[in-house]
Amino acid sequence: MADKEEDKKKKDQPDLEQNKREEPMSVMGKSIVTGFIGGVFWSALAYLAYILNFTEVSPNLILQPFALGNWKDGVVGNMISIIIIGLISIGAALVYYAILRRFDGIWLGLTYGVALWALVFFVLNPIFPNVETVLELSRGTIVTTICLYILYGVFIGYSISFDYKEFNTRLES
Repeated sequence: MADKEEDKKKKDQPDLEQNKREEPMSVMGKSIVTGFIGGVFWSALAYLAYILNFTEVSPNLILQPFALGNWKDGVVGNMISIIIIGLISIGAALVYYAILRRFDGIWLGLTYGVALWALVFFVLNPIFPNVETVLELSRGTIVTTICLYILYGVFIGYSISFDYKEFNTRLES
């Protein structure tokens, strides 16, 4: 009985903005946001690791193939690189969304992070002139970068899988 009275009151009230509900963001939209935030957060953490000498590789690695001037090696270059990595990370998140979103668990995200690390440090290494090959990098750099990529992969993978499962659960109920 109370529900019918509430429904009648809602129908009698004009459509005020405060009475409207926002439509939830789609899983694809959440994946895009997750990709950007993940890219920015983990590359900023990589920059901190570079500053603290845990790694020889900084986020400005992404700008190295381009002749842009000396500013790319400083703080400004790293900050711009962090934003660029965030944008590129949207693509990585969409790839995960397209192929792997249905799978649960931490292990697939971990594997995805290792695969991305291998892509950057083995396959794309020739386009980065200031980065040594994996065999020439220090052990600390290898361990630090692999750990950062693993954490990034787990963040992306778990977030996208969780959003996908939650969205499907809401649709079923």
